[in-house]
Order: sequence, then C-alpha cells, then structure tokens
Amino acid sequence: MERENKLPEDLYAKRLAGKENIKHWYHQERAQRAINALKTNGFNASYVEDRNRAREEILKLVPPLATIGVGGSMTIREIGILDELANRGHTIYDHWKPGLSSEEVLNIRRAHLSCDAFLTSANALSLDGKLVSTDGVGNRVCAMTFGPKKVIIAVAVNKIVKDVEAALRRVKEIAAPHTLKETGLNLPCVQTGICTDCDSPLRGCRATVILERRPLFTDTTVLVIGEELGF
Repeated sequence: MERENKLPEDLYAKRLAGKENIKHWYHQERAQRAINALKTNGFNASYVEDRNRAREEILKLVPPLATIGVGGSMTIREIGILDELANRGHTIYDHWKPGLSSEEVLNIRRAHLSCDAFLTSANALSLDGKLVSTDGVGNRVCAMTFGPKKVIIAVAVNKIVKDVEAALRRVKEIAAPHTLKETGLNLPCVQTGICTDCDSPLRGCRATVILERRPLFTDTTVLVIGEELGF
C-alpha cells in the first residue's frame, strides 16, 4: 500500500524538471521586463544565462589594460572574473584582498572613483528599470554615478523586485542583514537578521543611491544574470 502512494520515479523526475523550467521562465520574463525598462532609462542592458556567460561578457566589455575597480560585491566574486582580469594584465583595485592595512583599504576605495572600469552589483533592480544600492562607506555608490570611464553592474535575478519601494525594503530585510552577517560586526541585524534602523557606530546602511536614469557622462552597462547570486 505504501508503494502505491509514491509517485513513479520517472514522473517525479519530470515534475522536478518542470519546476526548474517554470522557475527559469519566471526569472527570464521578469529579467526581460527589467531590461526593457533599463534601456528606456538610458542604460546599456542585456540578459546572460549564468555566471559563465556573465564572465565572458565582462571580459569583452573591459578595455585592454584598463585599471579595474571592484565594489564590495559578492556577485562579482561569484562570477569569478577577477583572476581572469589579473591574468590579462589589468591592475585591480580590490579592497577585499586579504592582508591590507586600513590605510591601504581606504586608498583603494578612493581609487575606485578614478579607475577605467568599475565592476559592481546593485542591491535591487526594479521592474521599471531602477537600480537601488546602499553603502556604509559610499565608494561603491559614488563610483556607480560618476568617476570611472565605464561602469558594469551585474545583477542576478534574485534581486529583481516590483518597484523602488520593494527595492528599499529588500535592502533592509535581505541585502543588509546578509551582507553584514558576513562581516561579523556587532550589529543588531547581524544578531537577529532584522533591520532596526540602528544608531551603531558600525552601521552599514548610511548612503542609499537610486539610479533612476543612466548618470550623465557615465558609460553604464547592466548585465542581468539568469541565476541566483550575491545577497
């Protein structure tokens, strides 16, 4: 009797495959809607299936021998682009590199503002083509708006939300607690996973930028990646 209540293995496998196909369809449809809106808002924007395709596209977009700034982005690191850029001879300003002094980290963050190409992600992308990002120091959100000759923003499909209101909520409820948990700082959201609008001197949510349109004089490309990456 117990055996009769179980799904045949081939049917179970088909249902699992169907689930993945539905998820792919859902993410791809939302991604395309966001991309169309980004283009309307003046951004260069395109869809790539996964991190491997994203890596290939970034390598095409980065000019030869360009100096590269890397924002505080888990997505960029998960794409695995930095080693390949280093092997191509690029100078990379990466303040997450182990063993740096506080002064070296600060100097690298300043270098982000004048590099040839800046690689980063956003905390959220709305379906109407707006990018929302929050920083504690501000080097990432500053470099996204002005300074680098080229800005490449890689955003995974798990960061797509309905509108700016939902994007700001995502920052507080998902992106910030996850990102700050990784740092191990003694913050309320690190302890509870819930943003409390704290007054901690270590607070990581200090500067929020909403890119409603492509910033003037900045060549900005947004790659929407069809898999879940980053926080």
